[in-house]
Amino acid sequence: ILTSLEKLEVAPPSPGQLKHVFFHNALPFVGFGFLDNAIMIAAGTQIELSIGVVLGISTMAGKYCQIQNCLFLFSCSSSLAGYVEALASRLGLSIPDLTPKQADMWQTRLSAHLGKAIGVTIGCILGMFPLLFFGNEEEKLEEKK
Repeated sequence: ILTSLEKLEVAPPSPGQLKHVFFHNALPFVGFGFLDNAIMIAAGTQIELSIGVVLGISTMAGKYCQIQNCLFLFSCSSSLAGYVEALASRLGLSIPDLTPKQADMWQTRLSAHLGKAIGVTIGCILGMFPLLFFGNEEEKLEEKK
Protein backbone atom coordinates (compact mmCIF):
# COMPACT_ATOMS: atom_id res chain seq x y z
CA ILE A 1 0.00 0.00 0.00
CA LEU A 2 1.43 3.33 -1.05
CA THR A 3 1.21 6.26 1.29
CA SER A 4 -0.09 9.57 0.07
CA LEU A 5 3.47 10.98 -0.01
CA GLU A 6 4.71 8.24 -2.33
CA LYS A 7 1.83 8.89 -4.75
CA LEU A 8 2.94 12.49 -5.29
CA GLU A 9 4.88 13.00 -8.46
CA VAL A 10 7.90 15.22 -8.31
CA ALA A 11 8.38 17.81 -11.02
CA PRO A 12 11.56 17.40 -13.06
CA PRO A 13 14.35 19.88 -12.34
CA SER A 14 14.08 23.27 -14.00
CA PRO A 15 16.61 24.33 -16.67
CA GLY A 16 18.20 26.62 -14.08
CA GLN A 17 18.64 23.74 -11.64
CA LEU A 18 20.11 21.56 -14.39
CA LYS A 19 22.55 24.34 -15.28
CA HIS A 20 23.53 24.55 -11.61
CA VAL A 21 24.10 20.77 -11.51
CA PHE A 22 26.19 21.03 -14.69
CA PHE A 23 28.50 23.75 -13.34
CA HIS A 24 28.64 22.16 -9.88
CA ASN A 25 30.08 19.03 -11.50
CA ALA A 26 32.15 20.74 -14.21
CA LEU A 27 34.24 23.14 -12.12
CA PRO A 28 36.07 20.56 -9.97
CA PHE A 29 36.74 18.46 -13.06
CA VAL A 30 38.29 21.43 -14.86
CA GLY A 31 40.74 21.68 -11.98
CA PHE A 32 41.33 17.94 -11.92
CA GLY A 33 41.87 17.71 -15.69
CA PHE A 34 44.26 20.66 -15.57
CA LEU A 35 46.36 19.19 -12.76
CA ASP A 36 46.30 15.70 -14.21
CA ASN A 37 47.45 16.69 -17.69
CA ALA A 38 50.00 19.26 -16.54
CA ILE A 39 51.61 16.81 -14.09
CA MET A 40 51.64 13.96 -16.61
CA ILE A 41 53.18 16.06 -19.36
CA ALA A 42 55.81 17.75 -17.21
CA ALA A 43 56.85 14.80 -15.09
CA GLY A 44 56.33 12.13 -17.75
CA THR A 45 58.53 13.88 -20.28
CA GLN A 46 61.30 14.46 -17.77
CA ILE A 47 61.17 10.88 -16.53
CA GLU A 48 61.29 9.54 -20.09
CA LEU A 49 64.22 11.76 -21.02
CA SER A 50 66.21 10.97 -17.88
CA ILE A 51 65.55 7.20 -17.69
CA GLY A 52 65.78 6.74 -21.46
CA VAL A 53 69.10 8.53 -21.73
CA VAL A 54 70.67 6.92 -18.65
CA LEU A 55 69.62 3.37 -19.51
CA GLY A 56 70.09 3.81 -23.26
CA ILE A 57 66.70 2.26 -24.04
CA SER A 58 64.82 2.52 -27.33
CA THR A 59 62.05 4.99 -27.99
CA MET A 60 59.42 2.26 -27.71
CA ALA A 61 60.78 1.09 -24.36
CA GLY A 62 60.87 4.73 -23.26
CA LYS A 63 57.23 5.12 -24.25
CA TYR A 64 56.38 1.99 -22.25
CA CYS A 65 58.15 3.48 -19.21
CA GLN A 66 56.28 6.73 -19.78
CA ILE A 67 52.94 4.89 -19.85
CA GLN A 68 53.81 3.21 -16.55
CA ASN A 69 54.83 6.54 -15.07
CA CYS A 70 51.64 8.19 -16.34
CA LEU A 71 49.58 5.54 -14.56
CA PHE A 72 51.47 6.30 -11.36
CA LEU A 73 51.13 10.07 -11.88
CA PHE A 74 47.40 9.66 -12.63
CA SER A 75 46.92 7.97 -9.27
CA CYS A 76 48.85 10.81 -7.61
CA SER A 77 46.77 13.49 -9.33
CA SER A 78 43.59 11.58 -8.44
CA SER A 79 44.44 12.15 -4.80
CA LEU A 80 44.35 15.89 -5.53
CA ALA A 81 40.67 15.69 -6.56
CA GLY A 82 39.48 16.18 -2.98
CA TYR A 83 41.52 19.37 -2.70
CA VAL A 84 40.11 20.66 -5.98
CA GLU A 85 36.55 20.02 -4.76
CA ALA A 86 37.31 21.74 -1.44
CA LEU A 87 38.66 24.76 -3.33
CA ALA A 88 35.53 24.84 -5.50
CA SER A 89 33.32 24.88 -2.41
CA ARG A 90 35.42 27.69 -0.91
CA LEU A 91 34.86 29.68 -4.08
CA GLY A 92 31.14 29.59 -3.30
CA LEU A 93 30.03 26.70 -5.47
CA SER A 94 26.95 25.56 -3.59
CA ILE A 95 25.20 22.22 -3.84
CA PRO A 96 22.14 22.37 -6.13
CA ASP A 97 18.82 22.57 -4.28
CA LEU A 98 17.14 19.35 -5.43
CA THR A 99 14.94 16.79 -3.77
CA PRO A 100 16.34 13.25 -3.61
CA LYS A 101 13.92 12.16 -6.34
CA GLN A 102 14.96 15.06 -8.57
CA ALA A 103 18.63 14.24 -8.00
CA ASP A 104 17.97 10.68 -9.19
CA MET A 105 16.14 11.69 -12.39
CA TRP A 106 17.76 11.00 -15.74
CA GLN A 107 17.90 14.70 -16.62
CA THR A 108 19.94 15.46 -13.50
CA ARG A 109 22.28 12.52 -14.01
CA LEU A 110 22.79 13.48 -17.67
CA SER A 111 23.56 17.07 -16.69
CA ALA A 112 26.04 15.89 -14.04
CA HIS A 113 27.81 13.49 -16.42
CA LEU A 114 28.00 16.10 -19.18
CA GLY A 115 29.42 18.60 -16.70
CA LYS A 116 32.12 16.13 -15.62
CA ALA A 117 33.02 15.17 -19.21
CA ILE A 118 33.14 18.72 -20.53
CA GLY A 119 34.92 19.94 -17.39
CA VAL A 120 37.71 17.37 -17.59
CA THR A 121 38.07 18.02 -21.35
CA ILE A 122 38.50 21.75 -20.80
CA GLY A 123 40.88 21.07 -17.92
CA CYS A 124 43.02 18.71 -20.00
CA ILE A 125 43.20 21.25 -22.83
CA LEU A 126 44.28 23.96 -20.38
CA GLY A 127 46.70 21.52 -18.74
CA MET A 128 48.64 21.14 -21.98
CA PHE A 129 50.47 24.40 -21.29
CA PRO A 130 53.75 22.60 -20.38
CA LEU A 131 54.00 21.63 -24.06
CA LEU A 132 54.86 25.28 -24.77
CA PHE A 133 58.15 24.75 -22.93
CA PHE A 134 59.16 21.40 -24.50
CA GLY A 135 59.40 22.48 -28.12
CA ASN A 136 63.15 22.11 -28.64
CA GLU A 137 63.94 19.03 -26.53
CA GLU A 138 64.21 16.64 -29.51
CA GLU A 139 66.30 19.16 -31.48
CA LYS A 140 68.71 19.52 -28.55
CA LEU A 141 69.08 15.74 -28.24
CA GLU A 142 69.82 15.38 -31.97
CA GLU A 143 72.40 18.20 -31.84
CA LYS A 144 74.27 16.36 -29.04
CA LYS A 145 74.62 13.28 -31.25
